Amino acid sequence: MDLLRHLRHFVVVAHELHFGRAAELLRMAQPPLSQSIQRLERELTVELFDRSRRQARLTTAGELLLGEAEELLAGEARLRNLMGQVRAGELGVLRAGVPPETPAVTLRALLDGLTTRAPGLDVELHELTTAEQVRMLAERTLDVGLVHHPVAADGLRFGAPVDVPLGVLLPRTSPLARDRAVALASLADLDLVAAPRATAPGWHDHLLAVCRQHDWRPARIRPARNPEFLFGLVLAGGAVAVEPATVARREPRITWRPITGTPLVRRTSAAWPDRSAHPAAAMFGQLAAEVLADAEPVAPAPASVPEARPWPVLFDTTG
Repeated sequence: MDLLRHLRHFVVVAHELHFGRAAELLRMAQPPLSQSIQRLERELTVELFDRSRRQARLTTAGELLLGEAEELLAGEARLRNLMGQVRAGELGVLRAGVPPETPAVTLRALLDGLTTRAPGLDVELHELTTAEQVRMLAERTLDVGLVHHPVAADGLRFGAPVDVPLGVLLPRTSPLARDRAVALASLADLDLVAAPRATAPGWHDHLLAVCRQHDWRPARIRPARNPEFLFGLVLAGGAVAVEPATVARREPRITWRPITGTPLVRRTSAAWPDRSAHPAAAMFGQLAAEVLADAEPVAPAPASVPEARPWPVLFDTTG
């Protein structure tokens, strides 16, 4: 027996005290409505209406049931609304990962945007490398993350990517800082400061491959996990880093120069499991793309590079 459906019928009849008008409001024929009320009475083993007069009246049982039925139906509506918000990703807990180098202003914009779009969503933000995020997404201990491509992992769906051209971080006193752009081949005598390979294997391997293609084979790869350590190694001399222009803004003694031909871009996008994903994952991915696009403005392209498309698309995350 569909108790809630029969109770909805009962409440309308109880308010109208007329089966014909109630049937019109419910958009059903009167005989099925009468049968619904009779079945409810049989189920509860009481009479709900006094039908001995021309106009139906509630019995004592009917009067007592009316308040309970309305409260129960209101509770059902609240429950359905609550579950609808959960399905839409507006409630619950979202476990999200972001790269350790994410600037504070970007984190603030991301959290503010989530608060605006889903004020009832509790966001647990974790500082994680791409490799850590991929592993935790597979283990389902993370709902969504921001990863650097290329990512070699099955079972993931990716949001809209944001491409940021990379350049060379140099001490301001470096002779190379006098040029408008730096060729990778001109860095032949310098070491490369980069995140350890374990943090993002796909990106690390791609970075070294492009450097070799452009005649730069760093003698050493100096691992650096955080910007301060990276700056220290660059300022010590003998090494450079390849990063977005925004990284240089954190250290006044460091300058950024674009790479001739713009052979390197960093592609970042949200990633989440392609099955049984968190309802808010896609929303997080869309918002993250908007925030990253605003936080990482494209640097002016060198004169030799067409402005319509200042860098090549190296990875495709839609496959």
